[in-house]
Amino acid sequence: MATLSIKGVRKSFGAVEVLKTIDIELEDGGFLVLLGPSGCGKSTLLSIIAGLEPSSGGDVIIGERNVNDVHPKDRNIAMVFQSYALYPTMPVRRNIGFGLEMRKVPAAERDAAVQRAAELLQIEHLLDRKPGQLSGGQRQRVAMGRAIVRDPDLFLFDEPLSNLDAKLRVEMRTEIKRLHDRLGTSIVYVTHDQIEAMTLGTKVAVMKGGVIQQIADPQTIYEKPANMFVAGFIGSPTMNFLSGTLERSGGTIVLRHGEALLALPGLEQDVGAHIGKSVVAGIRPETFHPGEGQGTLTGTVDVVEPTGPDTMVILSIGGQLLTARLGSRDRPKLGDTMTLAVDTAAINLFDPDTGDRI
Repeated sequence: MATLSIKGVRKSFGAVEVLKTIDIELEDGGFLVLLGPSGCGKSTLLSIIAGLEPSSGGDVIIGERNVNDVHPKDRNIAMVFQSYALYPTMPVRRNIGFGLEMRKVPAAERDAAVQRAAELLQIEHLLDRKPGQLSGGQRQRVAMGRAIVRDPDLFLFDEPLSNLDAKLRVEMRTEIKRLHDRLGTSIVYVTHDQIEAMTLGTKVAVMKGGVIQQIADPQTIYEKPANMFVAGFIGSPTMNFLSGTLERSGGTIVLRHGEALLALPGLEQDVGAHIGKSVVAGIRPETFHPGEGQGTLTGTVDVVEPTGPDTMVILSIGGQLLTARLGSRDRPKLGDTMTLAVDTAAINLFDPDTGDRI
């Protein structure tokens, strides 16, 4: 196990700067998720950590060692790829142990390591099969087994679940979580899937345009997003953004959106300087619930989407559409006028010019 320090790492391809001064600290045994849309630089950063791509500046430190000039094979890392990268002519047993074989590890020691990894991943019964005889999930387990036997300081996962169907993704996500809990090895995991990020990571770095927008634990990322990009990227359905003006009404701060008023009790000290100014309120769909009260919004039901355990209701409020996640029995009809109470303590306010959270 080892810590990981990324200090001022930059990367340019010609005139195009794809990473802009990245700073990250990962504790020993931590699980860092690099999250963001395609092209944000997360896979490039992973390649720099692995040594597969040189940086244009900055330092990568694994444990106490600066590995900027260390060959990938000497960094004591193990990488699990999206494509599995298994040898099709070799049985599973040899696929898992091939790296040890190349390092001249004695056969008895190698076999014992392969057996331990197979037991950990529950693939002992597959050891004599070839990759072509395995399902996608089984192949991914084999790829993980090949990484485990190396006993690395650092695991690197490059979108390992993107080729799997939805059911297998959930199963393998659980396996990776269990693997981390058992081994306690430091992990850096690249994904564009925010569910994977929220369920797996001890720390999540949300990236956009080669810049880390926010790095924190998953709960902080979800409840206190640093800006509107993070707020909109995390969550399914995504966060609602309701623009308006902050005003005072009877001693309470309210958000005015057209004719609609949303009371925001308890925010006087935090946002007093923004009275009379335009803001954007970020409201998670699950913070709505049917009822009357001080913090309520009334709108016209535009869409109703039953999902089984929940009902997604899209309301038109002053010409703006907001999504509410309600209970399975809360099923209004199209065109109904509906009043929803809002958990105002969970609302985030953003500056409409900078996008930053107020």
